[in-house]
Amino acid sequence: MTTEDSIRILSERAGLTPTTIVPIQGDASGRRYFRVLGEGASLIGCHDPAFASLPRPEAYPFLLMQRLLSSNAIRVPEVIAFDPQSATLLLEDCGNLLLQNAAKNLAPDTVTDLYHASVDTMILIQSLKGNRNNLPFSHSFDREKLMFEFDFFIEHALLDYFRETFNPGKTGALRREFETIAEKLVIPDRFVPNHRDYHSRNILIHSGTPVIIDFQDARMGLAQYDAASLLRDSYIRLDDPLRDELQIRHHQGLTERGISKEGFDEYLYYFDLSSFQRSIKAIGTFCFQTTKLGKPRFEHSIPPTLSSLQECSGEHPELKKAMTLLAPLFGDHS
Repeated sequence: MTTEDSIRILSERAGLTPTTIVPIQGDASGRRYFRVLGEGASLIGCHDPAFASLPRPEAYPFLLMQRLLSSNAIRVPEVIAFDPQSATLLLEDCGNLLLQNAAKNLAPDTVTDLYHASVDTMILIQSLKGNRNNLPFSHSFDREKLMFEFDFFIEHALLDYFRETFNPGKTGALRREFETIAEKLVIPDRFVPNHRDYHSRNILIHSGTPVIIDFQDARMGLAQYDAASLLRDSYIRLDDPLRDELQIRHHQGLTERGISKEGFDEYLYYFDLSSFQRSIKAIGTFCFQTTKLGKPRFEHSIPPTLSSLQECSGEHPELKKAMTLLAPLFGDHS
């Protein structure tokens, strides 16, 4: 039975007889998405092999996070039906207008309003409280996780994609710098829930409202992690005045809700460190998708992410040595 067959059967059980099932291009994950069109209605079908591998559907991170977010008035697609055996789900169809496309095509005032709303939604996510044994409170950006992402970058970016540019003999020295940066980012008493991929391709605009998707990998970390994902996005560059305004809005929101006691300068310091780590992680992913999985559409995101890396690193001595070691990468991609 094909994935489309499984989605068709699940759709019929949910009361929608599909006339067309159309694949939707996904992002850098193993999940596959489809738009299910029926008489006067549409749904989104999702196939996730990880769903079938779990002992019980209640343990599926997507469902856990969807319930947590929706029960706290955070707009996410409604779950219509699911079938663990075929690893398929049916979700509300919230359209196809990504924040990425809205930011490029809508009027500047409208774009500003959408980013205000997206920052406010991020603050709501970071305000969530819960049992430390449950997702996302049970997982964090600890040293092990951060170093996994740094090492992934070393393996797939430096030693593979950039193998003709980067001197592998400098790997050890660079990794030691990464370890120092990771240590500065692990401050558990400041950790809050993070979406983990809170960028313009994971925010749909539906009826003028941000709808958050791909939230299943949420975990605890510094509030600046998601802020860096959104405001130093690999997919779209915000003008400096708008980014500055949104940083102020985020910091004020955290302060007003009692989430953070950081002064604004300290907020910006950890924003830049988080931006550095996040950009490194993103470049590693783009290189892996390009070279190992043969998905060249990710390659064009490497140069803007390298530029973002340069922007966030300029004023911080903690990042200077790492940037010196990475300098050969910028000659070809700056």
